[in-house]
Amino acid sequence: MKCPFCGFLEDKVVDSRESREGEAIRRRRECLKCERRFTSYERIDEIPYMVIKKEHEPGKEGRRETFDRNKVMAGLLRACEKRPIPSSKLDAIVNAVEKYVQESPERERPTTKIGEMIMRRLKELDKVAYVRFASVYLEFEDVSEFMHELKNLVRARASGAAKRV
Repeated sequence: MKCPFCGFLEDKVVDSRESREGEAIRRRRECLKCERRFTSYERIDEIPYMVIKKEHEPGKEGRRETFDRNKVMAGLLRACEKRPIPSSKLDAIVNAVEKYVQESPERERPTTKIGEMIMRRLKELDKVAYVRFASVYLEFEDVSEFMHELKNLVRARASGAAKRV
């Protein structure tokens, strides 16, 4: 903390207490150079993490909304319904997504990147859950798009089996 009197960067905390409303911490400090006392207040950073939505309607792209961990989990639960996937694995995916959003210097991430991240992890975890999630996320228009994605999965599986032999 920079001393407001002499500009020195080192001080000691003499007293610390919560503000009346409990929204900040008030600290009495003493400069280690000029020995004058001053007060500082610490507040919790309340700027929410945001996601930039992908919209297919002209003029709606780039809409921002608050990141909601529960929405990510709800989407995963729908995709993984009746699949043998432990909830700890889904928690790990949600935690990774949340960490990704929180590490953004701008405090926001595009949902396209989040969706790709989820699909990549689901593809490794469970192919059926991956296809279910992809069908909603990629907004398949018809059965041919769905079949195309399934064929890609089958091809990837076959090439992986051929490499193991």
